[in-house]
Amino acid sequence: MDRTHAVLSGLAEIRSDLESLYQDLHRHPELGLREHRTAKKVSDALRDFGYEVTDGIGGTGVIGVLANGDGPTVMARADMDALPIREQTGLPYASTATLIGPDGTEQPVMHACGHDVHVTALIGCARLLAQAEDAWRGTFVALFQPSEENGDGAQAMIDDGLTARAPRPDVVLAQHVLPYPAGYVGTRPGSFLSAADSLRITVHGRGAHGSMPQAAVDPVVMAAMIVVRLQTIVSRELAATTPAVVTVGSIHAGSGPNVIPDSAVIQLNVRTYDDATRNQVLKAIERIVRIECEASGAPKAPEIEKTAAFPPTVNDEEATRRVAEAFAAHFGDDAHTIDLQTASEDMSELSLAFGAPLTYWGIGGIDADLYAEAAKKGTIAQDVPVNHSPNFAPVIQPTLDTGVSAMTVAALAWFDS
Repeated sequence: MDRTHAVLSGLAEIRSDLESLYQDLHRHPELGLREHRTAKKVSDALRDFGYEVTDGIGGTGVIGVLANGDGPTVMARADMDALPIREQTGLPYASTATLIGPDGTEQPVMHACGHDVHVTALIGCARLLAQAEDAWRGTFVALFQPSEENGDGAQAMIDDGLTARAPRPDVVLAQHVLPYPAGYVGTRPGSFLSAADSLRITVHGRGAHGSMPQAAVDPVVMAAMIVVRLQTIVSRELAATTPAVVTVGSIHAGSGPNVIPDSAVIQLNVRTYDDATRNQVLKAIERIVRIECEASGAPKAPEIEKTAAFPPTVNDEEATRRVAEAFAAHFGDDAHTIDLQTASEDMSELSLAFGAPLTYWGIGGIDADLYAEAAKKGTIAQDVPVNHSPNFAPVIQPTLDTGVSAMTVAALAWFDS
């Protein structure tokens, strides 16, 4: 029996425990930097497995270190936070949790992005490695990160001294459950996830009665013209082979039908894959906003604020090749090259902080029959729930087995070297 099979042979024994853990985490989601219950369950489990545990890093972050002789150091990361979404899956273990949000109002909370899968899979991998220490040599670091959805969790751990509190890894591993068939595993060298920049733009006009528009500088019209013009950045300023997305997600202005307001607020999001395109798009947005305001005779310059920024996730070529080969050997036809993804992550901050190569892959979580039927009808976009949907709920199996196995196989690709 080779090392991989020796370690994974324990999966059947712990499968029921992992399924119970997953359902518990799904029932009890927590928002970013408030993952106290989740972090305690993680810390307690790692200590039970014999890991040296440090918790409270960056607020609620946890690391567990298992030193097992001379060999490479592998860091594997899982994110823990949920989203302010009301679950609509109808599952018996669906979340009914609510929390008080920053604005003082009650918010529903749901694991709509699959971070409960990530936590469970890493716990499973950590347990299997601890149970089979004779099969590998090296140091395994299990890192559980808060607040990925807000884009500040990785940096919070770094700012709290992560690089001095954890051994420097030879590689950083991570995975994400995605709307592909359960059992699917997909790797991709180079660019994988996009950079994401969120902006809040306030344009200023001059308010007046709706019946006297000549007395006003209408910020609603100004905002409307900006929204339309922003759509030309991707279609007319970038090459057709350069992927990018500009989405206006929110416009707020005014309080009544017959009042022209003083200002309008536009919130938008930009997705790009390299620094040159990112800078080009952001400069184009600023140019369009300022010129449209000037053309409208705005009495005051617009305010352009960056409210969030996620770096691009770019996989190390050699690290990804090694993991892809290990996945092909273990998963066979279920191992694939995954498409470029427009989602975003902050975990590359961790690999950059340590100066270590990163490889990040996707696993499927959708019922295979549902996915196949949707593919047959050409209705995948309509019938397959995606991450951040109130209906997104990965099927428990084979999703968990795949996630545990993928993380374990990837780690052993280094420990076997």
